[in-house]
Amino acid sequence: MQENLEILDEDLSGLKPAQWEQRLAAITEELGMFQALDKKHCATFLDQGNTLLVTFETVQGVHNLSKLAQPLGFDMVKKEGWSHLGLLSSGDTWFRSERVYGFFDQLIDDGFFDEFDSVIFYGAGPCGYAAAAYSVAAPGAKVVAIQPQATLDPRMTEWDDRFVEMRRTSFTDRYGYAPDMLDAAEQVHVLYDPYERLDAMHAALFARKNVARLRVPNLGDAVQTRVIEMEILHPILELAAKGQLSEAAFARLYRARRENSAYLRALMGRLDLTDRPYLQVLLCRNVISRLRAPRFRSRLQKLEQRAADGDFELPSTL
Repeated sequence: MQENLEILDEDLSGLKPAQWEQRLAAITEELGMFQALDKKHCATFLDQGNTLLVTFETVQGVHNLSKLAQPLGFDMVKKEGWSHLGLLSSGDTWFRSERVYGFFDQLIDDGFFDEFDSVIFYGAGPCGYAAAAYSVAAPGAKVVAIQPQATLDPRMTEWDDRFVEMRRTSFTDRYGYAPDMLDAAEQVHVLYDPYERLDAMHAALFARKNVARLRVPNLGDAVQTRVIEMEILHPILELAAKGQLSEAAFARLYRARRENSAYLRALMGRLDLTDRPYLQVLLCRNVISRLRAPRFRSRLQKLEQRAADGDFELPSTL
């Protein structure tokens, strides 16, 4: 089914919230399905190819990350011919809702996921938690989760003080503890910055035989944003869908960080914290040799002055 896809090029960014939801519903109903689940959750489905991408996103995230204010799965439908099941929430809810549970129960009863050759679940942060937790509905699925929480049950993760408003929300009933929900998944990839202590602690809870924890140091607390900036999210999902997202394959994609200004600034900040002027010089030289980077050129000049004053010895130039 490859028809009327030009409708997915529509720019929804200028619409008011109610208009945006109405237009999203019209677009997805033309190509598949739109279903309101409750006041904070809805589901969309685009029926195209034999690969199904299941994404979890917030409405706010869609507007912040997409120039067209479209769910990220729309691009994969247009470029790869995939089908897309999108779960949307208003704000961060971790998709802890009886209506969302019931929606996935119905998909299981209908054998919905059995209709596809490959199923991949994706989300970031609270949506990464949901991608992992609900992947249990499709045994054999692949999962890519960026900075996911394992649970917010205070008896398990009382050390995470970022989301105290969620502590009365149950994470112990259905689709609850995300790491346990991954047992039937074929392959799982968890991306996290090891320098973000709480993210790293959650990532440790995902240790399973079928889980590869991919460290992305110096991407900070907005890993998804950096990955989108580097234009490697789509290749990551493509490889994951094929079962080819090895650590080596990811490392090759992750070399794109060398061109990302936010990453390079964070790396310099890391070297500032540890006062490593020798390495800072090497970093500045590397960056200005490849990019137009006036901040790094200015920093190199200051470092060279420090070296002239006898603070440290400059690395030799080739």
